[in-house]
Amino acid sequence: MQPRALILHANGINRDLDVAQALELAGAQPEILHLNQLRAAATPWDQYQMLVIPGGFSYADALGGGRLFAIDLNAWFSDQLQAFIAAGKPVLGICNGFQVLVKAGVLPGRPELKTTLTFNENGHFECRWVEMLPRSQKCLWTRGLQNAITCPVAHGEGQFVFSDPAGADLLAEQDEIALIYAHRGQPANGRYPANPNGSIHDIAGVCNPAGNVLGLMPHPEDHIFQHQHPRWTRGEHTGSGLQLFINGVTFARQF
Repeated sequence: MQPRALILHANGINRDLDVAQALELAGAQPEILHLNQLRAAATPWDQYQMLVIPGGFSYADALGGGRLFAIDLNAWFSDQLQAFIAAGKPVLGICNGFQVLVKAGVLPGRPELKTTLTFNENGHFECRWVEMLPRSQKCLWTRGLQNAITCPVAHGEGQFVFSDPAGADLLAEQDEIALIYAHRGQPANGRYPANPNGSIHDIAGVCNPAGNVLGLMPHPEDHIFQHQHPRWTRGEHTGSGLQLFINGVTFARQF
């Protein structure tokens, strides 16, 4: 069975087609729908088995990355979103989509933790390739993954911060830090440029307590073919992000 994947679109989102291609290669049937289309047609969300919010600059990042998208999502689709998550279906937010999930209150999914994604520690936009290490076995998207993922980042607001730094320790203890920034197979340990934004514990992605919702800043959908690697002509082509999507699609087949 091909799971149906709903890809949410809003003005300024620009990675929706890349996500659709990754999902299709992983075995899903993707469908891109603008928020206005969903609202006008009253499209039922229960006909989909996966949900993805892709990257870009929704609403031109007015009021901060992902904030306006999050407001619309909660205003129009709060019940559908919460039902989707409660059902245990795979949900993925990439870059701007991660920002949306955080600012909509979905991630990290612990009401006692106050978190946000804010300006990179170095104060400027980062657009280049990075390395991530899968960490969480709770997160269905990263479960079983052993190899590093290499893919681009393209963000100015990617620093994941907590009102209380002890919150980061709690996520680590609960196995909810899904992905961390790395360099040559080792944690970045907060060092720039391996850690592009200064996130505590080198956080590149986190999941909710149930493990079905993942948010991450880098773009695994932009490394699903060998020739996309910037050094593939020199024989370097490892670190594909496709397996992350395969994990999500495999899990979605049960719904």
